[in-house]
Parts: sequence; C-alpha cells; structure tokens
Amino acid sequence: MAANIETLEKLERKMTLTLPADSIRSEVEARLRKLARTVRMDGFRPGKVPLNIVAQRYGYSVQYEVVNDKVGEAFFKEAADAKLRVAGQPTITEKSDAPEGQLVFDAVFEVFPEINLGDLSSVEVEKLSAEVSEDAIDRTIDILRKQRCTFAQRAKGSPAEKGDRVTIDFSGKLDGEPFEGGKADDFVFILGEGQMLKEFEDAVRGMKTGESKTFPLSFPENYHGKEVAGKTADFLVTLKNIEAAHLPELNEAFIKSLGVADPTIEGLRADVRKNLEREVKFRVAARNKQAALDVVTAKTEFDVPKASVQLLHGAAGRQKTLGITLADEKALQAAQALVAAWMKPDA
Repeated sequence: MAANIETLEKLERKMTLTLPADSIRSEVEARLRKLARTVRMDGFRPGKVPLNIVAQRYGYSVQYEVVNDKVGEAFFKEAADAKLRVAGQPTITEKSDAPEGQLVFDAVFEVFPEINLGDLSSVEVEKLSAEVSEDAIDRTIDILRKQRCTFAQRAKGSPAEKGDRVTIDFSGKLDGEPFEGGKADDFVFILGEGQMLKEFEDAVRGMKTGESKTFPLSFPENYHGKEVAGKTADFLVTLKNIEAAHLPELNEAFIKSLGVADPTIEGLRADVRKNLEREVKFRVAARNKQAALDVVTAKTEFDVPKASVQLLHGAAGRQKTLGITLADEKALQAAQALVAAWMKPDA
C-alpha cells in the first residue's frame, strides 16, 4: 500500500491511497466462504449453498464492505503515521484511472489547526464573585410557596383579580374570519403570570363569573403566529369560573413537604442558602472560565474545521444536570432563575 498527502487549502488535505487489488479480492473470497457456511437459500441445506451462487447473491455487498474496511484502515494508519490530527470523517472516492492490478482512492479531509497563543502578558480578566443575600433567600421561599398554592372558588359576584385561576371560553376573528389557534373552550390560566398577552389579561381582569366581553387585541409584530403577527383581532371571552389562590403557611408541615431535614424556618433558610450558594458557585466559575477563554480567543487567530462547527451545532441545547439536595425540582428551577438574574452583566 502506498499513500501520498497534499495540502489543498487551509485545513483541507487530500490523501491518495493505492491498494493492491489482490488483497481486496482475497478478503472478499474469504468472507464469501465464511458466509456460505451459514447462509440459507431455498433448495439448499444450510451450509451447502455453492460458493458461486453465494457470490452472485452477496458478492457486490461483500466487496463494498471489504473496500470500505480496507480503505478506512489504510487511511487512519497513514494519518497516524503522518501525525495528522484528523477532524471529522474523510470523503473518499475511487479513481477510475488506476493502474492494472491496483485500486486508487482519494480521501479529502480536514485537520485540526496548529494554535499559537498570542502575547497574554498584558491581558487582564475580570474575576466575578457573588454572594447569596437574605433577600434572595426570601424570594426563593416565596417562589416555593407560590409553586404549592391551592385554589378555592371565589364568592359569587367577585371580580377576577391578579393571581386568580380563571376558566374561560374564547374565540377570535381576524377581518371577520376565525383563525387557527384563536378559539378554545374551558381554557385555564392564572391572571398576571404572563401566560396570555397583557391586553388579553387586562380584558379578563375585573370580569365576573358568567360575564362575556368583546374587545380588540393587537398582536405584536414578533408574535409566533405569523398569520396574526402585527394584526388586530376581535375576541369574545366568556368567564366560566374564578378560583382564588391561597399560599401555604410557612410552618413545619410545609417545610417537611420540601424534604428539608430540619423542619424549622431556620433549617429551611439554611437549606435554601446551601443550594443557592452551590448554584452561584457553579455559574460564577463558568462565567469566569468563559471570560478567560474569550480573552485568549481574542488574542489568537486560527481556522476552525467545518466538521467541528457542525459538531457544535449538533450539541446545542444539551443540558447538564446538577446534583442538588433540595428535594423539590421546581425549587431548583426557581433558584436557577434567581441566580441567572444576578449574573446578568447589568445586574
């Protein structure tokens, strides 16, 4: 086997591989004989199918498999011998003008760049730090209580208020015609939570059970429904039920429901602080690491293999799960939301 490597442009390389046809042929024959010992065909006992019939049926696929294996092995051996750091998978094509008795293939691929760091002697990186305040603990506990609130029927004739859970029927029309997603029955949402557009919630707030109302609703230009984005629709809403929210008392039973070992207010605050501090530590470390990497990147120029870019796009959206001891997962989400707000540059 022989190989020749040439540079095409930047990180792209081409390797020309030459393989003896005899080595391919002998491996194909060996695999066909092995296949003939187990293959089943109508009219023949297992293991008694003639080799020429096996070759007629499976010869092409076996040869394709052998060529792929041999070329792949040859490529990665030559790349290792040449100390090439291959990025991604090569694109391999067979050449039609190969000498008699030989098979010739071109493998086009990319390599990782050689990175030379710039002068970092004068570089400064701001190291962030953050503390968990008593106010942050209070806000987290408030969120935990809201996540466990219960709802009870409001007195007849009472208007819907912020925080109430309401059940409505609604239908909207655009230029007098219904539109997709503009109608629902027994739709439930909590007023003031931002589940609906503000103008919609404002229209429902103050209504009483059994009351109906019509009103215009202007959709923002960037609304996800392209059919109605930037347009004004007419809505009819009927309020069917109003339930008022009741927050649980901050007592021993509530704290036990969170899985906190010490079911006192002091124990709860200590547990919340511990988890917030862990999350803050993780986010601060990640932020500082990214700041250092940004500075190094700004001082260093290098080409990025296309294969690496594609890999990064494929990995986008993957999330890392943290081991948090606070029993309730929603409590962790609340803590993470608070920490994310603290870590904003303008915070």
